[in-house]
Amino acid sequence: MSDVYIIGAGIHPFGRAEKSGLELGVHAARLALQDAEVEWKDMQFGYGGSHDAGNADAVIPRLGLTGAQFINVYTGCATGVSSLLSGYLAIKAGEFDLGLVVGFDKHPRGAFITRAADWGLPDWYGEAGFMLTTQYFGIKIRRYMDLYDISPSTLARVAEKAYINGSRADHAWRRSPVDLDTIGNSQMINDPLTKYMFCAPSDGGAAVVLASEKKARELGKRGVRVRAVTVRTRVRGSYEVYAPSIDIEPGPSATVLASQAAYELSGLGPEDVDLAQIQDTESGSEIMHMAENGFCEEGEQERMLLEGATRLEGRLPINTDGGCLACGEPIGASGLRQVYENYVQLMGRAGSRQVGKSPQIAYSQVYGAPGVGAVAILGG
Repeated sequence: MSDVYIIGAGIHPFGRAEKSGLELGVHAARLALQDAEVEWKDMQFGYGGSHDAGNADAVIPRLGLTGAQFINVYTGCATGVSSLLSGYLAIKAGEFDLGLVVGFDKHPRGAFITRAADWGLPDWYGEAGFMLTTQYFGIKIRRYMDLYDISPSTLARVAEKAYINGSRADHAWRRSPVDLDTIGNSQMINDPLTKYMFCAPSDGGAAVVLASEKKARELGKRGVRVRAVTVRTRVRGSYEVYAPSIDIEPGPSATVLASQAAYELSGLGPEDVDLAQIQDTESGSEIMHMAENGFCEEGEQERMLLEGATRLEGRLPINTDGGCLACGEPIGASGLRQVYENYVQLMGRAGSRQVGKSPQIAYSQVYGAPGVGAVAILGG
């Protein structure tokens, strides 16, 4: 089986855009093709997804009607990495040598709105307000803080770091640092999470060009090797978004399962990772995902953040472009934004947010409803 490489990547800045979501995706796709020095007519396949901005395969008439395979993908906020997995497996299996993966979205202002019935849940669950995910995030991190002695100041430090990093990323939405006091004293949304500890639905697009090792060599592209891509779903006992209850005996989360599978597939471990992008829908998610992805033990996050271990200059920089907190979350594009960021970091093209002199291994993890964990490891 062939190794798979990312040989080009593109992104449309996240935030609020006057363009349609589809136009954001086309913009990102064209930048990725340009970066790879190939054309759309050279693509043998496409995979992509969107939640609120229409079918991803609507990019085809804008890019060119070539007859190439294009398949729409959707797994909630894990859509971008699920699309990447589809392209990765297509090349790994030897079916194709070159293709495009794209994600985009454009969301209305306010929290994501979903119907309980769409997720197989009773009406009472929505009527009680639990489909509003900010409540789930607040409840879950409050329980975690009580179990592992995490203080509210640690939540604020996650957000402070995000806005500092976002100020250095051209594609970020929030481009100004926010101090700890402002974050901690801002409007309480769902205890213990304040306004500046949450990301917001946003607009954006991201894309990558994938190639087999043979095709990358033929094109003279160094690229970045895709070491592993994994997607896993929830198991009994795992407390995930839209869960109507929590089991007394907890099970492993979808993120833990995806992370373990990715490490096994890549032959790497957490100690090999030079930088990571992990899901930070709100500050609590980043804290919990640090442990779920193997970067620390439960409860060690407070010390790591206090010591600056996850800052750009720290031993494990996390969310180097500001993550969802600074970029917002366009569902179809969010996971690919992480992959884009890791690609430019490994290529040494991240500018003022560049991590170290020569990072070798970059990790990304995204989480989607109703309990989908997705991980991609690049480099080496």
